[in-house]
Amino acid sequence: MLLITVIATALGALVARGLYTDPDPTTPAAVEPSPSAVPLSEQPGPPDVQGTADATTHPLYNTLRPVLQKIFDAINTKDFESWLETATAQRRAQTPEETWRDDYSTTRDGSIVLYRIEAGDKTASVLLTFTSVQDAEKGPPELKAPCINWNVVWAFAEEKGQWKLAAGSASRNPIHERCPQT
Repeated sequence: MLLITVIATALGALVARGLYTDPDPTTPAAVEPSPSAVPLSEQPGPPDVQGTADATTHPLYNTLRPVLQKIFDAINTKDFESWLETATAQRRAQTPEETWRDDYSTTRDGSIVLYRIEAGDKTASVLLTFTSVQDAEKGPPELKAPCINWNVVWAFAEEKGQWKLAAGSASRNPIHERCPQT
């Protein structure tokens, strides 16, 4: 009887601890993406990477979110050297500095939401959305627009103990559309 009481007390303590413990203070609060668009005059929206409830509960969220933030910060500040630190060797080899600088010369990204993380053995894919504003002629060949909403899956790989943006087919097939004109 005493053993059952001790086990029940221990289980009760574990349940109470789970209910009353503060969430990890390093994990930003989850967002619920809003169907309402940011007005065109306020695009691209805030530059901070946010996550949905699904993304923020993934074990890699607190590892990948800062990498994503550094990628977007590098693009927004035109800091190629910082971007290089976020990419695998293969991805860096496929991205010459001159091409990167030309591609992002007028780009500002914002309204960044990480929706989902799928992980494998030292690899991960992230589903995210963001908005970019740029000179219309700097948009992708198939969508020359000053404001674009992107839905992408980016590949990540662990390289020398750090998670980095990887090369791969997942990173090359974005879905994108012109921002609503509201």
